Formats: sequence, structure tokens, C-alpha cells
Amino acid sequence: MTQAEPVGVDRLPSAPRARLVSDELTRLMKMVTDACPPDVKVSFAFDGQLHLFVDVRTIEDVLAVELILPSLGAGMFHGVQRSQAPRHGFGHRVTALVDR
Repeated sequence: MTQAEPVGVDRLPSAPRARLVSDELTRLMKMVTDACPPDVKVSFAFDGQLHLFVDVRTIEDVLAVELILPSLGAGMFHGVQRSQAPRHGFGHRVTALVDR
């Protein structure tokens, strides 16, 4: 004997999972990675503002990234600064704020 679904009970339709933020961050990451020298490490942080981190190995790569970022995405990356990359083999970090 098979058990029938109770009368008057319908399954709730499953809503597609919203991935708008993840998709946009992935798009931004690809834009930066494609424009920068090879072997950069791109990451983000959010603390009320979206920060972009581009970690590179050489000072020449720092200079290249500093020149490239302001021209990407119609000027969406601004406040470009450099610092030491924390806790890994990359020696330099270029940071920028992201207007989105």
C-alpha cells in the first residue's frame, strides 16, 4: 500500500538561490586577474566598504597593478595604495576601494 500525500497540501516551490553578490565578485576578480600580470592573487574584504587586494611578488608588478587598476571598470577602483602582503609568499599588496 502506497502512502498518498494529504489532501490540500502542496509542496512549496523551491526558489533559485540568489548568487548575485558571488557572481559579481567573481566577475570583478576575473576582470582584475585578466588585466594584471600573471600569478597575482586577488581577494576582497568588506567592512562597510568593499576592498580589493591584489598580492604580487615583485615591485615591478606593484607598479603595473597601480597603473592598471584605475583604468578598469570605468574607474570603479580608487584609493589605490601599496603595503606588505600578510602571511604568505607574496611580498607586496596593492589595495583599492571598489565603487559598486
